[in-house]
Amino acid sequence: MQIQFVRNIQFTRLIKADGRLREFNFRKMMLLQDTLFSIDVVDDRGNRIMFRMGKTDGGWQILPQQPLPTWVTEQEKVLSDMIQEELNN
Repeated sequence: MQIQFVRNIQFTRLIKADGRLREFNFRKMMLLQDTLFSIDVVDDRGNRIMFRMGKTDGGWQILPQQPLPTWVTEQEKVLSDMIQEELNN
């Protein structure tokens, strides 16, 4: 019997979006052969916004899904940089 360990990656970063400092929570997950990051953040009303980012040639990109607030999509490059920085550590 062979045991395989998979490193679980979870981290939180504070990012200024829409004029406020917001807490973005990242969690790495594997779906078949793809590596994705599930990200969640709370909006002004306390509703949790959840979305996924996938790896592309140019970095990490928000995957097509339900409409996201513009203050989330505007932070795509910053989120991509945060993921890459965590993976490099």
